Amino acid sequence: MSTSKHVAVVGATGAVGVEMLRCLEQRGFPVGQLTLLASARSAGKTMKFRGADVVIQELKADSFKGIDIALFSAGGGISKEFAPHAVAAGAVVVDNSSAFRMDDTVPLVVPEVNREDVKKHQGIIANPNCTTAISLMALYPLHQAFGVKRIFASSYQAVSGTGAQAIEELANQARRWADTKREWDAAKLEHPPQVYPHQIAFNVIPHVDSFLDSGYTKEEMKMENEGRKIMHHPGFRASVTCVRVPVFRAHSVAISAEFEKPVTAEAAREVLSRAPGLDVIDDPSHKKYPVPLDIAGRDNCAVGRIRQDCALDNGLAFWVVGDQLLKGAALNAVQIAECL
Repeated sequence: MSTSKHVAVVGATGAVGVEMLRCLEQRGFPVGQLTLLASARSAGKTMKFRGADVVIQELKADSFKGIDIALFSAGGGISKEFAPHAVAAGAVVVDNSSAFRMDDTVPLVVPEVNREDVKKHQGIIANPNCTTAISLMALYPLHQAFGVKRIFASSYQAVSGTGAQAIEELANQARRWADTKREWDAAKLEHPPQVYPHQIAFNVIPHVDSFLDSGYTKEEMKMENEGRKIMHHPGFRASVTCVRVPVFRAHSVAISAEFEKPVTAEAAREVLSRAPGLDVIDDPSHKKYPVPLDIAGRDNCAVGRIRQDCALDNGLAFWVVGDQLLKGAALNAVQIAECL
């Protein structure tokens, strides 16, 4: 990369926006000029970038003049309203929301999987759902080698996927429990939760996103719908249960996959060891496998617990962990910008 770019970050003060700035800086992205955009209540505040203070501006329809690349992470409603203004002003939008993911005219990209699709953009490129992106880091190399037919998966999703308020809610609930010196069997707090429908501390909630008539949630269907588009695999099928867990950051996904071709654990490890952006941590005899506390803050995802699935023909079971704020969001968006 040589030519410097005028980059905008929309939603700069959010959990993902903060990580976008960090990724741009750490990866040496050629930012010639940086514009930070957020709501009116954040306007006038400053954020650090390369050691300098950058003043946050209020997001408006005319905020995109002269901008080359606009990284959006402020929710689907904001993206739908303001992304067209950015494109009209000449910017390429990399959108982290679900607003455009299933639009046939918008590429949905994980660079390690389908970076060539970036070339097909008409002004907007979509970042996939965090759980989908993390899962595909391990599933796609296996698909290339063995041809995936379907998967059964359960996610263990960190509160960082909901945003800064959810991170604070988990921290506050854990603090309250510790302050009251409760016993382990009296973990339920009297304070009603604000972000989640149930207390998240010391609990798991099998409910991520809104429910559909089928009984699945929108989040659960993203794995199948987005996976088909990203892998160019219209026959791919996925039955998923998404669960919110009391982990601050990094999502984990347990996957059982059925393939067209016979597959062994040894052959899978060989394939996965060569996959870009993925570390194999798979030595159960020494208690080595990916855990979110270790993977948080890392660019690479990790895979382990690789074994022959005993319930599926040509089946493989494995465990994938990735930082939701990085590969699941900010890092993937910056990698798309690098492709541009």
